[in-house]
Amino acid sequence: MNCKKATKSYEAWLAKRTRIVEADLRSKHQQMSADIFSFMRATFYRWVELWAEHCADLAKAPVVLAVGDLHVENYGTWRDQEGRLVWGINDFDEAFALPYTNDLVRLAASAHLAISSDHLAIRPADACKAIVEGYCNGLQDGGSPFVLAERHEWLRATVMSELRDPVRFWEKLNALAAIKSRVPAKAKKALAVALPEKKLKYRVSDRVAGVGSLGRQRFVALAEWKGALIAREAKALVPSACVWASGRKDGRPYYDKIVEEAIRCPDPFLKLSRGWVVRRLAPDCSRVELGMLPKGRDEYKLLEAMGRETANVHLGSRSEIAKVKRDLNKRPPGWLHDAAKEMVQATVEDWRNWCR
Repeated sequence: MNCKKATKSYEAWLAKRTRIVEADLRSKHQQMSADIFSFMRATFYRWVELWAEHCADLAKAPVVLAVGDLHVENYGTWRDQEGRLVWGINDFDEAFALPYTNDLVRLAASAHLAISSDHLAIRPADACKAIVEGYCNGLQDGGSPFVLAERHEWLRATVMSELRDPVRFWEKLNALAAIKSRVPAKAKKALAVALPEKKLKYRVSDRVAGVGSLGRQRFVALAEWKGALIAREAKALVPSACVWASGRKDGRPYYDKIVEEAIRCPDPFLKLSRGWVVRRLAPDCSRVELGMLPKGRDEYKLLEAMGRETANVHLGSRSEIAKVKRDLNKRPPGWLHDAAKEMVQATVEDWRNWCR
């Protein structure tokens, strides 16, 4: 199956499980054509097929509850129940039981593509070395959340740049037009429950965000509370594209399970509510894009942290970690770099076929 046929098949499968926003889907297709990095982010369903074909040996590695759609822009910040700023993996829409190698190779491949698109300034081999080093150290240490308080000062300075300025953030959200069509009852209820007070007056808008989830319904509730704006988002949740790829008749999202079991400081506002992922939106509670990061950042250290955070998530699969460590010890030096290059080559060819 080529990329265009796979896309048509996946989107038909998706339409049976949630309502599709056609305008957003067209925007997604345009972004897929625009550049290779966006194409990769948008097509996890295709990655699953290419992964089995091009990394057959790595696909036999020990299985953990994995992120699935991991990449260098799937990291963000939130506030924990103590109000502390936390950094980590931001989205688990595609969580599924997969070989641990899938997340590492996809993260490394995304770093390769980000480097080729001038989003990162580091040698690809060094990027892969940093990811593996961070992952192995994270497993060995037993994991630790990235709380950006008295520790990780360098990471706090990196992710809290001027481009996440509150004024800019709220101006952008406040510019969204109130929705004219009917909001699904379950989404509306989930948003209302997530607000800090009952009967708080708010307006609901459509929100276009992300790349991989474009085409699914996404709503944001905006309200003024105690003298300032607040926001909550509800995004439609569907099973992982791995269910589509496997041809299984049933499938459940693993979003809640992977968040609960990971070594993590939870976001108290993140809830799953009858088919919707609900979260708080704020300048300090959102995904961190590479373009937001300050110049002169230590990219080796940043990618090492991404590897460590991947270990934090995989450590939730406690019974499999000994197998993962043994498998890692058998891997030759440079294995991740080699696998990432293979997947980048396959993805680039897929992108060219899509653009034709």
